[in-house]
Order: sequence, then structure tokens, then C-alpha cells
Amino acid sequence: MANMVKVEHLSHRYNERWAIRDINFEIAREGIVGLLGSNGAGKSTTMNIICGVLRQTEGEVFINGVSLRERPVEAKRQVGFLPQKPPLYPDFTVEEYLTYCADLRMVEKSKIKQSVATAAERCGVTHFRERLLKNLSGGYQQRVGIAQAIVHDPAFVVLDEPTNGLDPNQIVEVRHLIRDIARERSVLLSTHILSEVRATCDEIKMIEQGELVFAGTVDAFDNYIAPNTLLLTLQQPPPPADLLAIEGVGEVKELGGPRLRLGFDGDAATARRVAERCVAADWGLIEITIEKSSMDAVFARLSRKSNN
Repeated sequence: MANMVKVEHLSHRYNERWAIRDINFEIAREGIVGLLGSNGAGKSTTMNIICGVLRQTEGEVFINGVSLRERPVEAKRQVGFLPQKPPLYPDFTVEEYLTYCADLRMVEKSKIKQSVATAAERCGVTHFRERLLKNLSGGYQQRVGIAQAIVHDPAFVVLDEPTNGLDPNQIVEVRHLIRDIARERSVLLSTHILSEVRATCDEIKMIEQGELVFAGTVDAFDNYIAPNTLLLTLQQPPPPADLLAIEGVGEVKELGGPRLRLGFDGDAATARRVAERCVAADWGLIEITIEKSSMDAVFARLSRKSNN
């Protein structure tokens, strides 16, 4: 199989309302895919179906080639899942809890101890194995939550808001952990924090109003809105009229000091003409940058697109 997950014509209805409709995408065998969507867009429904928590109304989900509808136990053995709130038992020790999770995940009895030790070491909680879960910090509770998701060595891991509620240092640590886990398996990361996507993910799937509105790389997402502004830094800025005279430049905004923002037609040739003119006129070109839209702006554009 070329892909770890294949979703075909996936639809689900709650009573009379369709939460998602005819969603199709694939997830590769390695790397991290970000799952984006506004509140109520259908993101959680899609994720719960893929994890086997919810049975779809229509369509098929294949995990490593195994139909989740026809062979659910076999398919779910290959999936690890961390819900938004880690499913911890506060009065268990770390070792007791991971042992319990390994047993639930049908790990062979003779291999449970080693599986628990491997997951604990991978997630950096070995030194807390005898501590009660309720006595761990939020960051280490999250690490234990990730450990339970990989204790059975699944080929595919789904993480729902894994850095929610963590401090900046803990967020960085969990990001490193997620990237480490993704070296050997496929990871689906559901989050509403766009900076998290940029820092962690290789690809993005975005769902809005129950439909898939984007599927591609993070770079493709960044470039979804064609850039139409240039940032210039000049030692000797000319009058705006001189810049407006350049073919393709439609607006000049002075940002103070040597910095200017130019509205242009989006053509790379226009950016080149601006640079050439700055050099030829000896305006002291220090920097010229094509200004991309923020991920927030792209997210907003895609959200509006789904509502049109």
C-alpha cells in the first residue's frame, strides 16, 4: 500500500443534519498531517470516524489497507489515539496505567512489560513510572497520554490538540516528541493553532462546512493566496510617484524611515523590475521581499470559500 490511510466518499449524518459530506483524502506512511477546521466544521467527526470511535453513515476508511467498516478490530489495532483530554486514571501510577492500556490494546501478555518500557522511554516518563498520574504536571500528563497512544506500536497515530493548555517550554518539548514519533509512523495532528501546524506538519487537510476545502503541503497552503505586496527597504527612498511609474506597481505606502510597502500585480517579473529600478536609480536597495499572506488569512479565505 502506498498510503497509510485512505478515506473514500466519507459522509456522516446526525439525525437530519450532515456533519460531513463526501470527503476523500489519503495520508502517507510517514510524516505529520495537520487537520484544520473551524468549530463545528466536521473536523472532530472525521477524526473520530478514522479512529473507530464513530461509525460513518456512508463511505469507507482503510487503515493500512484494512477496511475499518468490515474489519474494525484489525484496523483499530494499527491506530493510536490521544483525545483532546488525555484519558488518564489519576490514581494509577504511570506504569500501572500504561500496562492497563497495553492490555486493552491486545498487546501479547509476554510483550506488555517491554512495550510499556519502550513507550515510557520514548515519551520521557520512565523516571516517573511509580508516580501517581494526579501528581504529574500538565506537560508530563500529556506525555503519558501520548505514551498510551503508542504503547501498542501502531502504524498510525491521531493526536487531538496535543499541546492544549501547556506552557511555551512544554509545547516545544511535545513538538519534538511528535516529530520523533513521526519518523517511524504516520501522524494526524488535529489543532486550531496555526503556528503549531507551521512548526510541526508536512501537509494540511482542511475541512469546512463538512467538506474538504484544502489538501496539500504547508507551502501550498501558505501560497494559496497569491502574494500582491512587496516590502522594500531603501537607504534613499524616492517620491512615491517614481515607484508608481514602474510597470505592475499599483500602490505605494510609506511605513516610516526607509521602509515601504508596494502593491503590485503578483507577477515575479514586476518584483524583478522594481529591484532593477532601485539599483539603477541608486536608491540604496537594502532589502526586497515578496510578502506572503499569513496562515490566518489563508484559513479565513478558505472558511469564507466554503460558505459561498
